[in-house]
Amino acid sequence: MSTDIDSTGWPDGYDRIILDEVDSTMAEAARRAPSLAGPTWILARRQTAARGRRGRAWANPEGNFAATLVMQPNGPADQAALRSFVASLALYDTLRKVVDARQLALKWPNDVLLAGGKVAGILLEAQGAGGAADRLSIGIGINLISAPAPVEVEPGAVPPVALADYSQAKLPAQGVLFELACAFAEWETRFGQFGFDPVRRMWLSKAARLGEVITARTGREDVTGTFETVDEAGNLILKTAQGRRAIAAADIYF
Repeated sequence: MSTDIDSTGWPDGYDRIILDEVDSTMAEAARRAPSLAGPTWILARRQTAARGRRGRAWANPEGNFAATLVMQPNGPADQAALRSFVASLALYDTLRKVVDARQLALKWPNDVLLAGGKVAGILLEAQGAGGAADRLSIGIGINLISAPAPVEVEPGAVPPVALADYSQAKLPAQGVLFELACAFAEWETRFGQFGFDPVRRMWLSKAARLGEVITARTGREDVTGTFETVDEAGNLILKTAQGRRAIAAADIYF
């Protein structure tokens, strides 16, 4: 393991751990969480068993970005889940420093798109009891230098892209972590002070396919309709032939 020595500008109240290799930063977060004193970023230069939503494998070759933030939200699980939007905005603010912001969009519930392709993803896992989230892990992967091959992508999913194809900037993972951690801390502070509404409104201003017809695949059914908004609980709102539908969790297809 190695650590950053220079803490100039690093957000107050957040710790960080830098690892050369780990199975996955989410798994490492679960192992270390009981001993962490406060919110902590865990960055790995290499992952050997990275994973994404619904347990899917996540290709993460060396040079790409993989990190997990472990925090103690101390609140209801449904409020903890809204950190997906906080993390999305932090990612947007980080990436727009090196690419044209007009090429970026946020795909509900937890992807960042660059020129229409998936450049980053977010994975949330919460633990707690009685409807509370005592611990929240926010995993973030960014295709900095390379994207998965088409054969590794689920049919119909948004094709992956790499940041390096759209930016000449040299982006070491630790530098990205610094920018991301600072951006997240700013949005988390706003969320804590003003609630979800300002986060929601800013997220919607950058939302992919807002006002267009999309399909939400819940695992039980496919729901096709016009993407109207995201409500106060973070649900996707679709206008369908049968009426408005609020969807709490789904994979989205264009």
